[in-house]
Amino acid sequence: MFYRDTWVEVDLDRIAHNVSHIKEHSGYEHLFAVVKANAYGHGDVEVARAALDAGATHLAVAFLDEALSLRLAIKDVPILVMGPVRVEDISLAAEHKIHITVHDMDWIMQAAHYRGPTVNVHLKMDSGMHRIGLTSAATLALANSTLREHKHINLVGLFTHFATADSCKDYYSQQLKNVAEMTAGLDLNTFEYVHQSNSAALLYQTPQPNANCARLGIAMYGLAPNNEMSSPVSLKQAFSLHSRITQVKSILAGDKVGYGATFEANAPMKIAVIPIGYADGWLRYHQNRSVSIKGKLYPIVGRICMDQSMILIDETITTGDQVDLINDQCTVDMAAKDLQTINYEIVCSISDRVPRRYLQGGVTVSERNDRFRHLSI
Repeated sequence: MFYRDTWVEVDLDRIAHNVSHIKEHSGYEHLFAVVKANAYGHGDVEVARAALDAGATHLAVAFLDEALSLRLAIKDVPILVMGPVRVEDISLAAEHKIHITVHDMDWIMQAAHYRGPTVNVHLKMDSGMHRIGLTSAATLALANSTLREHKHINLVGLFTHFATADSCKDYYSQQLKNVAEMTAGLDLNTFEYVHQSNSAALLYQTPQPNANCARLGIAMYGLAPNNEMSSPVSLKQAFSLHSRITQVKSILAGDKVGYGATFEANAPMKIAVIPIGYADGWLRYHQNRSVSIKGKLYPIVGRICMDQSMILIDETITTGDQVDLINDQCTVDMAAKDLQTINYEIVCSISDRVPRRYLQGGVTVSERNDRFRHLSI
């Protein structure tokens, strides 16, 4: 339930299509559906359930807070926190059967005195991304042996992350070589999960040597990690953004629109107002881009406000008409190109102030309003 004329629609059938086809293409038995950042703005619980139904076997998030929130709704599926978890929070993760990432020896030394419930952990290798992770064969071997001696830590996974699987093959190949050198002294069969592939590697570099699972992120949402490479799998964009016109007004030549008076009418015109602005993640950079009304494109004029935006329209448009800011005509990738950014940022930017509506078979099956669901009136 929501009480404003702006909303996101997420097509769960498209999520399922992307997951099932990518899993079939990759051949992996285990697939982690990455639902961090509220499933890249789509809605973590709803996307997670759709992904699991379509063949995903595990879930992955960035932070423990995200995992704990997800665990309230999804009880029996392994959830991996891919980012660092504080040592003092290990027992909380273990209590809720959440897998955590071990990324350096300092953490391992601090965890030496942990005596809480057994926690499942994955070792993170830094094979060239140079974010978090262990950086040498010797350190990896030491981490492996130390953790296996710990009675309350269960080492189940080993993973890395590729920086250029969708762009620079030379650097990708170098990372593969680094992984091989770092793991040469390990028995990979002692790990239940060995995962290297992200969406880019799943699409363009499958299969990975010595891996039995992978992590599916941006491609699960129907968005390619690199628009300059054709995908071997048909991807269907699941995300769309909509609003409705709340007022139509006529302005005269010389009238100005919005903060800073950045748009001036050079003739009599009609302006429509819609209730979405930069507080919703529809950032000011979208000024001068076009939106779709009844299948026709109309430009945004004047600066986008915190809560509202203005559109230059014609006589065919009236109050109450639906405005499609992102759909199959005005795609996420088109917005990213216009704003000189990446598709990840477009969908992640739409805030939880905007309600989400979930579709299956073309009809609404559920709604999510994070600004209202905890209230009782």
